[in-house]
Formats: sequence, C-alpha cells, structure tokens
Amino acid sequence: MGNKNKNIFLLTILLLVVVPTVFAQDAPPPPAQQGPPQLPVDGGVIALVLAGLFYGIKKSLKKK
Repeated sequence: MGNKNKNIFLLTILLLVVVPTVFAQDAPPPPAQQGPPQLPVDGGVIALVLAGLFYGIKKSLKKK
C-alpha cells in the first residue's frame, strides 16, 4: 500500500466512526407541557341557582 492509499483508508475509517457518532448525539426533548385542570369553571352554578329558587319560593310562600 502506498502512502496515499494508506491516508485514504484511514480517512475512510475515521469518517465511518465519527459521522454516526456526531449524528447520534441529539438534545433531549423538552418536557411536555401540562394542560389546564379538567374541572369545570362553573360546576356549582346550576345547584346554586336551584337552591336560590327553592329558597325564594319558600320565603314567598311563608309571607302569604
């Protein structure tokens, strides 16, 4: 093997080792963002309206 062939052989081996190593190093993915809680904002509004309605009916019946 001549000196030129030896250098090409070493360069080829070096590239076969270095290139996959460089491409295999990837940054870790960012942490997943958490969504908002799945609770309804106005969950007790209907119960509150019904309680007020019954209270109002009770008060108006007591007045009579």
